[in-house]
Amino acid sequence: MEHLLRATAIAESRHFWFRGFRAFVTPLIRQAAAATASPRILDCGCGTGANLERLGRFGRAYGCDLSETGLRLAREAGRRGLVRANVAAAPFRSESFDLVTSFDVLYSLDPLDERAAVSEMYRLLRPGGFAIVNVAAMNSLTGAHSVLSRERRRYSRGSLSQLLTSHGFTVVRLTYTNAILFLPMAVVRAIQRRRGLSSENEAKRDIAVPGAPINAFLTALLLIESLWLRLFDEPFGSSLLCLARRPA
Repeated sequence: MEHLLRATAIAESRHFWFRGFRAFVTPLIRQAAAATASPRILDCGCGTGANLERLGRFGRAYGCDLSETGLRLAREAGRRGLVRANVAAAPFRSESFDLVTSFDVLYSLDPLDERAAVSEMYRLLRPGGFAIVNVAAMNSLTGAHSVLSRERRRYSRGSLSQLLTSHGFTVVRLTYTNAILFLPMAVVRAIQRRRGLSSENEAKRDIAVPGAPINAFLTALLLIESLWLRLFDEPFGSSLLCLARRPA
């Protein structure tokens, strides 16, 4: 995970995947934040804290993460409101946030911590508050990046929905994302699995920023997809993005 955080810190401002993710998630953040004036927001498993900048546009944003490396990188980048904590046992009062987020965290946790983390998100939310969850999807897309991110599972629409609703959440919206890149991604990752999944050092290539023309082209494709997602859910893709709510 330390390797992933260092590689992520380099890539997250420019890499097409991160640019696409921000375009996908921003409408959901806006929808969730609109329910409360000056909402309190917690990013559970904030990593290097890059998403706090986006969340901070909509309310008072805080982050927690267990990694000292991630928090150090976050503070070096000038990010504040950070706490070192386990997402499965967060040191905050119950019902103290209006929005909690979990971006690409749950799939790296063991089953007990996965369920505990979802339970904590529910506990931390005020009644009527929202949670936004992003996870890796579709087992057929397991590849080199799975090694780097210490991926324990990939989710289907049904398994993520069941995980959230079994802890009390109501699913407001659940969609796959990155569908526009599905075919080339499926081919590349099938080749990676056939060849044998890489070591962490080799897997870092999977998160390296492509050359400028390719990166710009792939960014444009994902931005187009984000416009489509404002109107329709997608039936497949490399990630699942969910907006859920704690009942009022």
